[in-house]
Formats: sequence, structure tokens, C-alpha cells
Amino acid sequence: MATKFLALACLRNEGSGSGPRPHYPSMPRYPKGMKVEEGATMDMEGSEPNKALFSVMGMTCSACAASVEKALKRLPGIREALVDVLNNRALVLFYPSFVNEETIREAIEDAGFEATLLRGETNDPTFQVCRIRIQGMTCTSCSSTVESALQAIQGVLKAQVALATEEAEVHYSPNVVGYNQILEAVEDTGFEATLISTGEDMSKIDLQVEGARTGRSMRMIEDSLQALPGVQGVEVHPELNKISLSYKPNLTGPRNFINVIEETGSSRRFRAKIFPEEGGGRNTHRREEIKQYYRSFLWSLVFTVPVFLTSMVLMYIPGIKHGLDAKVVNMLTAGMIARWVLATPVQFIIGKRFYSGAYKALRLGSPNMDVLIALGTNAAYFYSVYSVLRAATSQDFKGNDFFETSAMLISFILLGKYLEVLAKGKTSDAIAKLMNLTPDTAILLTLDNEGNVINEQEIDSRLIQKNDVIKIIPGAKVASDGFVIWGQSHVNESMITGEARPVAKRKGDTVIGGTVNENGVLHIKATWVGSESALSLIVRLVESAQMAKAPVQKFADRISKYFVPLVILISFSTWLAWFLAGRFHAYPKSWIPSSMDSFQLALQFGISVMVIACPCALGLATPTAVMVGTGVGASQGVLIKGGQALENAHKVNCIVFDKTGTLTIGKPVVVNTKLLTNMVLREFYELVAAVEVNSEHPLAKAIVEYAKKLRDEENPTWPEARDFVSITGHGVKATVRNKEIIVGNKSLMADHNVALPVDAEDILSEAEGMAQTGILVSINGEVVGVLAVSDPLKPGAQEVISILKSMKIRSIMVTGDNWGTANSIAREVGIETVIAEAKPEYKAEKVKDLQASRYRVAMVGDGINDSPALVAADVGMAIGAGTDIAIEAADIVLMKSNLEDVITAIDLSRKTFSRIRLNYVWALGYNLLGIPIAAGALFPSTRFRLPPWVAGAAMAASSVSVVCCSLLLKYYRRPKKLDNLEIRGISIE
Repeated sequence: MATKFLALACLRNEGSGSGPRPHYPSMPRYPKGMKVEEGATMDMEGSEPNKALFSVMGMTCSACAASVEKALKRLPGIREALVDVLNNRALVLFYPSFVNEETIREAIEDAGFEATLLRGETNDPTFQVCRIRIQGMTCTSCSSTVESALQAIQGVLKAQVALATEEAEVHYSPNVVGYNQILEAVEDTGFEATLISTGEDMSKIDLQVEGARTGRSMRMIEDSLQALPGVQGVEVHPELNKISLSYKPNLTGPRNFINVIEETGSSRRFRAKIFPEEGGGRNTHRREEIKQYYRSFLWSLVFTVPVFLTSMVLMYIPGIKHGLDAKVVNMLTAGMIARWVLATPVQFIIGKRFYSGAYKALRLGSPNMDVLIALGTNAAYFYSVYSVLRAATSQDFKGNDFFETSAMLISFILLGKYLEVLAKGKTSDAIAKLMNLTPDTAILLTLDNEGNVINEQEIDSRLIQKNDVIKIIPGAKVASDGFVIWGQSHVNESMITGEARPVAKRKGDTVIGGTVNENGVLHIKATWVGSESALSLIVRLVESAQMAKAPVQKFADRISKYFVPLVILISFSTWLAWFLAGRFHAYPKSWIPSSMDSFQLALQFGISVMVIACPCALGLATPTAVMVGTGVGASQGVLIKGGQALENAHKVNCIVFDKTGTLTIGKPVVVNTKLLTNMVLREFYELVAAVEVNSEHPLAKAIVEYAKKLRDEENPTWPEARDFVSITGHGVKATVRNKEIIVGNKSLMADHNVALPVDAEDILSEAEGMAQTGILVSINGEVVGVLAVSDPLKPGAQEVISILKSMKIRSIMVTGDNWGTANSIAREVGIETVIAEAKPEYKAEKVKDLQASRYRVAMVGDGINDSPALVAADVGMAIGAGTDIAIEAADIVLMKSNLEDVITAIDLSRKTFSRIRLNYVWALGYNLLGIPIAAGALFPSTRFRLPPWVAGAAMAASSVSVVCCSLLLKYYRRPKKLDNLEIRGISIE
């Protein structure tokens, strides 16, 4: 699901960038699984995918839909695939250059289903995604009801409802259904629905307009905004003086909107600013929910405490007891009337939420926790009313009331719900922290034609537009994604990537919004703003991950369907068994407490069973742990795309590593230099760099970069090279300072009759044995030096492989490189199994072979050629600095590009799932143990019974304990082995 969000959010941006784009995370520019041929890149930029709608017969459940979806996504050229199991349809967005309808149809049939292309029905516009906040859900029964209602809507392709976040994500065809109908469907199920967002294909902003007092004024402003290029939608909310705009950030931005509004009309009487509540919806909703439960609990205490005192404390104080026992009518006492009056507001006003929730649930045929609470409290309350009425009309009735039971039950359940929403709010702290990273203000620079600063202005950071130049002072947060156009500094990116060490930034380097500038002043050009920023994309990815259900969640969903009806049956059976046992004297009368009779004893057992059972704890066991786990991962630079990736990662016992860019740096560097004559190293490299700077070869660039370090200048000037010639596959030559310089391999030297000394031969042999490329340098026909260039191992690669072995995880290296280099690298890192000269499709085949051998396989890669294997693996892990398609295809993104994060991802997954198992043990064990005790299993032997209000308190505590158990994951620390890991720097001689 997170992959879909990335695709939706980012494929629109092709070809629109100006300047480098930060890779945190990189976004998809090619279809998933596609092998991009050279020259194909430009064909893909900006192209729109084709749509195909298929009828798919034979699907019976969501697992079938998932298998069809995965089969389609493994094809090259697939942008998106959505499978609707209820309507037996699949909507596929694809690039016809890489795949066609017939291949797609065959892929569906290979998955085991019948597929037919519906040719006349593919003119629908591309699907949209809307997010909805849903209030009132209490357990998995509620979320399942809403999900079923949404999936039944014609035009809805997929719907996911998350209990923990109280949100729904709906994929729908806007030509068939609108989001208003989706909201109505949610409200028809009895829950309150609020739209959060519609679609991810455009940026959005809310503006508050002052001075527009009439409808005509608002229409005039609306028309002015609609006329702007790049504005895609304008919604006016006159009652709030609010205007919501959807726009293309490449063409316009919020400052333009404000200027247009303020210039509309002859007297410029309108003023506009960012709407105050922008971005605070989730937190505002959560705070309001916490306040509501807190207020309800306090009011319930106002009435419940006196009820408790009159029934359990004051009755033992002689003077007061006499007053409470004073008879008003027949056997009706003052205490009974006081308790009735005090308990009634708690039952029907403060407890109204349970009645409405139970009614909605029963109307839809899916009983939930509210049904159990309503039945339990009503049984206690109305039996008490019956006792009061009998006492008022009888001369000898001696029954007791249970008003304290119903009032205390509601109070304790409200306390539990208050603590639960308080704890659930903490589970999304990671997202809240990410959203708060961007600074409130930014310094906007105005430049003249020569690039000189002519004006500085402090603006709201939300008003930054594409191509703005922003000044970042030391200690300030970077206000937007962009690249440095002036200045040098170090930037702390730990809040985004988890990388603790500050990163050097100079002209041309990318920066990420929300990171902290440590020392120098930087001028940056904004490239990705608003919803396109790396921070926004990460937030959306984490939100999507928290929405997606882990497969283990299906266990709780299955139980929830039968849980409440079963509890009601057990409760009724408990009451009936104790009632009949009392009626037929199956137990001694001495067992019955003096304050009640056998019927009342049986009723208390029945009520206790009903209120101690807790479906909420089961429903919250998985999603809360996944929420906290994905949030913790994001804070440590490990982006996990949902519960399924998290669940699969903890089972991994084999990891397939790509070589270049994964185990190695992915960038050639000079690792050794041997001079064969007396010469200053700096002068030697000046001559070599003067020649190589004219070449585009990666090895040439590595030599020039090394030469720059010796000069310690950002843009050094090299001597002039005349008569430059590049000999493909051999090297280069030129004349520098009247000296003939040749840089290349042995065959190039032989072609120019340059004799090769024995020392040079030995150095070359040694370099090749170490998987290094040896480069010879001759001056005026004499070999004067040998350079060794290598793609070095990433720091800590050896240690990471060693730690994986200790975790009983097998490591395999698959590379397209030659066998010699592959074996050398494998020996160095400690990998025993090597597959070299492997084409992309062979990498995927190897992954499948390992899976057939009962391995749970993770693939770690960074390139386009790794994407088929990333999709085929149980868990695909993409290196954060890798290519966009690899990141889009992966399940987990390692943003720091450190191999040690492979271990962090697996360890975090294991910890999260051990927490989920503990939650299930707690939730199931609580119910399996609590229900028999509440039913009186211990009463015959110990005379111990659980009063209903204590059972209610225990039920409330169970949900809170499960959420708190998940919250302990916030204190997750990566394995100590990694803390002790000494990350070796890359030594360059």
C-alpha cells in the first residue's frame, strides 16, 4: 500500500525538476519491475499510462485479490494494479512500451484465475485516493463493518480501515462515485466521517480571506483564482471565510494566490493568509477526543461517587444509615431513591454513547463492545428499577438494587477509554514529530540578474514556492528541499535519515527540508515544496504503512466476527445455570451473600461475564504495535512500507546482496598510487588530471576527484591539455606542458611502444588480485606511475555479514560483475555463496529458487536491475541513495544507505512481532482467564466472585495494557553489536 502512495504522489513530477533532487527517499520515475534500456528514459518522462479493465473470475477472498495484485506488479511496465474482489474486476495502469493487455491477462491466468479484457469500459479516468477520519469505532467489529460498507460501493476499487489511526483510505474511480457518497456510506454505518484529503496528484492549501463579506465578493475571488495557470480546483467555504485550492506547484504557489486575492477588487479591501488550522487536523481531532472522554469521566464521577458512598460506605455509619434506611413508601427507602436519581444521568446521559454505538452495530448486524456494555449496564439498572418499584408497591419485599453496579461500570469504562485514547495518541508521535520538523518561517531572498542579493524578507515557510531562493543561517532548520547555490556548511540530517554525523554541503549539493544547518550560511534554491517535499513523502509513507493491515491481523478479524455473540451466549448461559442451580438448591444457601438472593447472585455473575470480555484488546494488539514499530523505524532511517513488510522481515533467514552500490560504495575511487620515478605526487596528479578532466569515463572522474583533494580546492584550474585523444576501452592521451601524457591500460602502452618495467607489471598483478583496476601513466614514453582504482567496500560490510551469520541468516551475493571481482569482494566480506555475471531476470530467478528451497528471502539492492528481484523477494530492501525504481519496488527503504540498517530492520521487525505475540497472549489470555472467573468458576471452592464493576474496570484495563505494551516499542534500541561496530573509514593511500 505504501508503494502505491509513492507511485501516486510522485509519478506526476517527471521532467519538472530544476536542480538535483534529494534521495530521502527517492521517488519512482519508471514502472515497477521495468528494465530501462539506454535511451528509454526520455520516452518515459511525462508519459501517461494506459488503462485496462479486466473481469477476473474465481476470486473468493482478499487473499485471492492480493495474489492477483502481486502477479501483476511483477510484470515490467506496470504503474498500478487495483483488484476489486467484490465486483471481480482488476484495473491496471501500464506503459504499452513495456507490456500489453494480452500479457497482463496471461499473468492473471497464471495466478490461477480466469481473466477477460473489458474493452468498452476503460475510458474511466485514473482512480483517486481519499483519506477519511472516522470517529466512533471501538473494536475490529466496527472497522470491519465500515470496510465492508465501503467495498460494497460501486466504483470503489479498494478500501482499508485502520482502527488504531481511526482513518480509512479509499481507492475509487471518480467517474463512478464521488467522495461525498463515500462519506455518506460511512455515516450510514453509524460513524462520523470527515474528509482528510482527496487524491495525491496535486498540492493543496487552505487560505483565510478577510474582508469578503458577501457571496459576490467570494465569487469574484474564486473567479480570479480559477483564471491562474496551474490552479486545478477551488472550493469556497463562506461560513469559515476559507478557500481551499488544489494546484500544480510547477506553475504557481500560495504567494501568487495571496497576491491575486489582495489585488482583486478596486479598493484592495481583501486580505489573505494561510488558514490557521492548516496541518493540525489529526492532532486537533485526537485532542478533542481526549477532552470529551475526560469530561465524560469527570461528570460520571460527580454522580457515581455519591452512589458508591450510599451503597457501600455510608450504610456502615450508624446515624447516616438510619437516614438512608428511612422508608418513604412501603419498603422503598430514601437511599434507594437517592441512588436511582444519581444513577439515571450516568446511565442515559453520560452513557448515551454506548446506546447509540450499540444501536448502530445491531442495525448493521455486527455487534461490538458497545453492545456488551449496554446489555450489562441495562441489566443492572433495570433490575434495580424493578426492585425499587417492587419495594414501593409491597409491604414485605426485601430486595436490593444494583444502581452502583451500572454507574460504576460506566465510570470505569470511560476511564479506560480515556486512558486508551491517551495512549493511542502516543502511538503516532513519530508522525507528529516529523510534521513539526519544518520551521515556521523562512528568509526569502530577492536576487538581481547577476545573482546578487537585493532584498531579504521573512515569510511563513508554507508560502515558499518552487525556485525561490532561501537563506539558511547557522542553527536554523532548512525550510525546503532544494540545492545549494551559494555557501558551505555542515547539515545535521539525523531527524530525517537517522544518520548522526553532520553532512558537508557546498554548491550543487542537495538539502532536505527539516534538517538543521550547523555552521555556515547557505543560500538554497527550492525545488520540491509542500506535499512534494521529501518530508511530506516520508510522512505519507509512514501513514500508509500504519494504515495497511499485517497478515496476522486477519486472526483478530476472524475472532471479532464471533466474539460478541459468543460472549452474550456465555453470559446468558452463566445467568441461567446459576439461577437454575439456586432454584433447585444445587448449592447451599450459605453461599448466597446476605445482601442478595439467588436470582440476584446469578444476575451478577451474568453481568460480570458480559462486561469483562474485551474485543478491543484483540483489535488493538496488531495495529498499535505496527504503528509504533513503523514510527520508530522512520526515526532511525528505516522506512517500512506497512505491516506485511514488517511481518515478513522477522521471518527472513536468507539475504541476497547486490554488489555494486550495496556492498560497495558504488563509486570508483583511487585507493593506491605507486610512483616509479622521483616526482612530487601533487605535480604528477596535476598532469594526469589535466588529461583525464576531458574524459567522461567513471575512472577518469575518480582520478580527477582524487587530484582535487591534493589541491584542496573546490574548482581547481588544471594545465591546458592539447591534442586530446580518447581511445575507447584503452585510455586517453594528450600533450600537457609540452609533455606527451598517456593514461591507460597495458595494451595502450604497447600500441605506443612504451616499455613496461617489471615493477609496474608486479603492481598491476597485485592490484588485479585485489579486484582493483590498474592504470598506467607514461610521460614522454616512460612509465612513471601506476594508479589502483577500486569500488571500495562500504564501511562495516564485513562486520554486518558476520553479525548476520550469528543471527543464523545466510548471506548470498548476486552481481552482474565478472567472477574475478565478485569472488574477491565476497572473500573480503565473508560471503561464501557468489553468483556473478547475473542478468536482472536471473537475479529474480535466483530469489525464487531460494524460496522454493524453503528460505524466507530478503533482497538488498540499489539499481534498476535489482527491481525484479526486489519485487520477487519476500522482503525487498532498497538502499536509500539508490535509484528511484529500486526504492519504489522495495518493501523497506534504508535511508542512510548503511548496511548495518539491514540488521536494524530485521531486529526491529522481530521485536515488533514479539510485542504483537505478547499483545495476543495478553488479550486472549485475559479473556480466557477472566471470563471463567467472572462466571463464578472460583466461587464454589473459594467464595471469590468478581463484582460487575470490578469486571468492567478489568475490561477497561485490558485495552490500556495492550496499547501500553505496544508503546514500550518506542524505547527500542538497535542491537548492541551495532553500537560496538567500529565503522572503518575508506583509507586512500
